[in-house]
Amino acid sequence: MSNLPNCPKCNSEYTYEDGSNLVCPECAHEWSLETEIENSEVTKVYKDANGNILNDGNSVTVIKDLKVKGSSSVVKAGTKVKSIRLVDEDHDIDCKIDGFGAMKLKTEFVKKL
Repeated sequence: MSNLPNCPKCNSEYTYEDGSNLVCPECAHEWSLETEIENSEVTKVYKDANGNILNDGNSVTVIKDLKVKGSSSVVKAGTKVKSIRLVDEDHDIDCKIDGFGAMKLKTEFVKKL
């Protein structure tokens, strides 16, 4: 049996390929396979500097002294960060660091505890 997706309109499992399109024989809905690939949800996997998988709520340690933009202070290596939140932006981690407040970090500069 083929491994084609169900129809997005009526959820029929009897879809078939017609050239580069997928067709539903029950509701006559047609859509392209490229659209199906774009719409499939891809979850990003976040890994620390050692390759360990990170999840929301994990605690991490900073592995390198990091300069704080707009300030003369530095987040020292070894600083522990609790309850991280993973985001899909230019920086991967939103967190609060004691003495610094809200910060955004990249996963390449932390390791999981």
